[in-house]
Amino acid sequence: MSERRVTGFFYGLFMDEVVLREAGVSAQNPHKAFVESFGLRIGRRATLVPQPGARAYGMLYDLTHEELGRLYGAPGLEDYRPEAVEALRLDGGRQAALCYNLLESPAPDEANVAYAERLREALERLGFPADYISTVR
Repeated sequence: MSERRVTGFFYGLFMDEVVLREAGVSAQNPHKAFVESFGLRIGRRATLVPQPGARAYGMLYDLTHEELGRLYGAPGLEDYRPEAVEALRLDGGRQAALCYNLLESPAPDEANVAYAERLREALERLGFPADYISTVR
């Protein structure tokens, strides 16, 4: 019997379907989207932080709860927690989604240059706005 799927908003490397497949996840129903009033912050890992006037881009995918648990139960990702967000799809639709974020924002001196580079490459490959991609550091 197939398990019910829920929509997730992915703003980091999990927005790349290749990365999801490598993790054994069968993402369905892809849509480019953004969430408002959140900014992307990259420390050792990426997270979204509340930021009035900001916009963070990513992908919406339908996954099972088991797949979400497998993704965020992986080593180094245990501190992520699901939050409800409203994503605005680039095709004009609105979608409620789960978005996994860190409870605590990375320290100001935390950085991960290699992760930021991989994320910029994924954003470019997926066709997100260049002005957003240039802010990913």
